[in-house]
Amino acid sequence: MAIPSEMKALLLVGDGYTRTPSGFALEAMEPYLEPGEIAVPAPGPTQVLIKVSLASINPSDIAFIKGQYGQPRAKGQPAGFEGVGIVVAGGDEPYPKSLVGKRVAFATGVTNWGSWAENAVAEAVVCIPLLDTVRDEDGAAMIVNPLTALAMFDIVKQEGEKAFIMTAGASQLCKLIAGLAKEEGYRPIVTVRRDEQIPLLKEIGAAHVLNEKAADFKAALREAIKAEQPRIFLDAVTGPLASIIFDAMPKRSRWIIYGRLDGEATAIREPGQLIFQHKHIEGFWLSEWMRQFRDKRGPAILEAQKRFSDGRWSTDVTAVVPLAEAMARVPAELAKPNGKVFIKP
Repeated sequence: MAIPSEMKALLLVGDGYTRTPSGFALEAMEPYLEPGEIAVPAPGPTQVLIKVSLASINPSDIAFIKGQYGQPRAKGQPAGFEGVGIVVAGGDEPYPKSLVGKRVAFATGVTNWGSWAENAVAEAVVCIPLLDTVRDEDGAAMIVNPLTALAMFDIVKQEGEKAFIMTAGASQLCKLIAGLAKEEGYRPIVTVRRDEQIPLLKEIGAAHVLNEKAADFKAALREAIKAEQPRIFLDAVTGPLASIIFDAMPKRSRWIIYGRLDGEATAIREPGQLIFQHKHIEGFWLSEWMRQFRDKRGPAILEAQKRFSDGRWSTDVTAVVPLAEAMARVPAELAKPNGKVFIKP
């Protein structure tokens, strides 16, 4: 496949981290990105060059382009952490070269050559050769959500409790975890912001679905916690909601934070719980999990592909937006509930 010298991409306007946090919703693309052309990068010795077929948009991408993620921006480089495409060139080492011609799910990581572009660079070791039975929509969302779902559900199982709590219950990640929980007899308690999301989540595996905006939310939460005694709290939101939930949980509970969808301050309502009730607060970052648990990475990848292939998992799609239309359309598409938005070069 001929490799062009230049490519179209959505390029970062900011550099490093922001000094003025602006929340975690994307109101508009223009303050953070601009369309442009840039030279097609050459892969390093351990890297591959990928012709992007479809790129995913995750909450971590929004935090990143705003300068509010745990990784600094590089001005003028393409954004986008995750995608699917065909490897068109490999570095000097044997493994990258062996991937040429294969369709892979990939994460750009620290390469600073993001997936919201016609081509992207990724480390070969974090590319996943895909089964033919995996759709591009599932392949483009293969790493961030599915592997996180399997990793965090493994934490739930290790804890030994059948019940656990999740915020952002209507997210793609929580839907994947709810499916895992249903198969193995676990009982998730999930929070949502709309009543219309409740029936679907109960159908796919949630034992309790609580609308955080409802007048009786706190009472319903206390009742569910009293009945189920969950000790794992998987939290993508933080802020006042998470504080209320953690405060209501029993002794020896673990609050595992993997996102920050709410920009409000997160209070520890009763710090004494950390001392006298042996409660713990910790973070989860998939990149660190993949480095720390290398022996679990391969089985998790295979399991995710099997689930997408046989229909147990499926990525809900809100929109596939052409790269040329992304600046105008992406914020409105992201504001719609219940599905993922993709960029197609």
